[in-house]
Amino acid sequence: MADTWDNVTIPEFNSLLQMDPYLKQYEKDFRRRYGLFEKRLFLLEEAEGGFDQFTRSYRTFGVNRMADNRLVLREWAPAAEALFLTGDFNGWDNFSHPYEKKEFGKWELCLPPKHDKSPAIEHNTKLKVVVHTKKGERLYRISPWAKYAIQAEKQVIYDWVHWDPPQPYMHIHPRPKKPQSLRIYESHVGIASPDPKVASYTNFTINVLPRIKDLGYNCIQLMAVMEHAYYASFGYQVTSFFAASSRYGTPEELKQLIDTAHSLDIVVLLDVVHSHASQNTEDGLNSFDGSDSCFFHSPPRGEHALWGSRLFNYSSWEVLRFLLSNLRWWMEEYRFDGFRFDGVTSMMYHHHGIGSMFSGDYSEYFGLQVDEDSLVYLMTANHVLHTLYPDCITIAEDVSGMPAVCRSVAEGGLGFDYRLAMAIPDKWIQILKELADEAWDMGNIVYTLTNRRYGENCIAYAESHDQSLVGDKSLAFWLMDKEMYTNMSSLIPMTPVIDRGIQLHKMIRLLTHALGGEGYLNFMGNEFGHPEWLDFPRKGNNESYHYARRQYNLLDTDHLRYRQLYDFDRDMNRTEDKYGWLAAPPAFVSAKHEGDKVIVFERGNVLFLLNFHPTRSQTNYRVAVASPGKYTIKLDSDEVQYGGHGRLDHNTEFFTEPQPFNERDNSMLKSGRYIVSK
Repeated sequence: MADTWDNVTIPEFNSLLQMDPYLKQYEKDFRRRYGLFEKRLFLLEEAEGGFDQFTRSYRTFGVNRMADNRLVLREWAPAAEALFLTGDFNGWDNFSHPYEKKEFGKWELCLPPKHDKSPAIEHNTKLKVVVHTKKGERLYRISPWAKYAIQAEKQVIYDWVHWDPPQPYMHIHPRPKKPQSLRIYESHVGIASPDPKVASYTNFTINVLPRIKDLGYNCIQLMAVMEHAYYASFGYQVTSFFAASSRYGTPEELKQLIDTAHSLDIVVLLDVVHSHASQNTEDGLNSFDGSDSCFFHSPPRGEHALWGSRLFNYSSWEVLRFLLSNLRWWMEEYRFDGFRFDGVTSMMYHHHGIGSMFSGDYSEYFGLQVDEDSLVYLMTANHVLHTLYPDCITIAEDVSGMPAVCRSVAEGGLGFDYRLAMAIPDKWIQILKELADEAWDMGNIVYTLTNRRYGENCIAYAESHDQSLVGDKSLAFWLMDKEMYTNMSSLIPMTPVIDRGIQLHKMIRLLTHALGGEGYLNFMGNEFGHPEWLDFPRKGNNESYHYARRQYNLLDTDHLRYRQLYDFDRDMNRTEDKYGWLAAPPAFVSAKHEGDKVIVFERGNVLFLLNFHPTRSQTNYRVAVASPGKYTIKLDSDEVQYGGHGRLDHNTEFFTEPQPFNERDNSMLKSGRYIVSK
């Protein structure tokens, strides 16, 4: 078999090797992966007429209405003995509507229209697939392709509801162009209101979208949209992959949300979960046909030891159909603009990252511990998405740092546009938990923010939803803790704790935004220093919604300092929009001074100066700069409107001198903590 892979040509592999010559010793691994990917594409072409048709299988599986109002239903249940359809339409008769068995484990049923030519199954009525197993069991299942599922009051199990509205929502606005600088607002619809309840798609459209636009974010990453029976799973235990969660409203209301975002020139990404699935059977994918496999590997390979969930069999043709069509469905039906792929580290390795520290040694990324079926699936998914939708954005949630995750498939990479820089938030939490201000290590902070693979784009963030979950708390709460309850009014003098917290909250964000990546992410509410933590209603907290909400009302009280943090975040994003440092090459760091606690760097024709010293302002401080000329202040975290002390004169102009300093040809004298531009 080795000879087979030797003959594989990766079209642009030399580009990857030029960027990282150390990968040459793993060329065979890259060839094998690419060869498996090529073979998969060839088979799709041969057996299915190409991936365009194959990835639209939601038009042939599940329930589909034809032009004459006939309904055609198709399922894949290879281990089933018989399949029947039951529901409101036939008075819940378990035997009147049998599916016909086809080849390759498929089942089909055709329902002619009623006498009045309307479809046999009415919109918004309930259905079930009745599965008869070879053991003689009768199981009631939701179709894996179900487009809507609801949870009746006081009921645990979700019901499959046929969704075919007489007047479906029609998108009006075109997709925005792919942003050069990606500024992401990570959002959860259900918690997007101050009220102790599950908030709606419509609330998000009316009340949250205008705030996101005002803040200068150009991308929304929507979590917990794919239907999940357990609300407290944060959307990561998916039960219905093609259904938009009904707890927030209807599919049409989600379409309106996305269309409205597009009208504001904001792209919308779906947090897609293809790494695992809920182990629910009655309202999930698990044991759909009565077997312990079907969409998944049989145990133990098909079970995630820590998550208690099922793991997909990515080598299965029908699983490939299901997952690729799922991506296409969200792009076509809802007009999402791309995806943040959850749990990519778990997918890429047989050990799922459990107990692996990932030291960065290349041997960790190749060999038998790597799940090549998963890699080939991710390569195929990215190839399909970027071929059909050139502006599509894909982000990998990968903590391992596998090389070439964010290089093109043609180079032998996985084809993602970005990966999440997951070490950065961990570093900030560690610093705030463990170190006094004077012990902050400037060199270590800069190293963490700049330690990324050259040529592979990263999304930097100081905190995401992960850092806010119960058991942890937001950066603002780490900084200011219980004083946030009593001392956030600007009508009283700032206490030392609040003063320190507000200044560091801004500086941590600015430094992360400017130095940490090629995109930036913020979790909703954290931009204004949202207090406390996140905790969903569950038995352990008496089903309370108190911590499952975002208190945007704090911004509407002018004298609270939350508004000052909001204003800084807004102006930081707007300044980036003007100067485009995220789209610029990596920064040149000219100073990381431990004694002075100063960090100085240039990026995108902008000079950044940050003074982290807890007690000392730096006056007449020489800083290095590449471009000679006049510099002026563009953003100053010490401005009074941002909760600062207003110690800098913004009319000051700074002129360089041809005096070499810190590996730059020019330098000038400065003070404060701000960014300046020519």
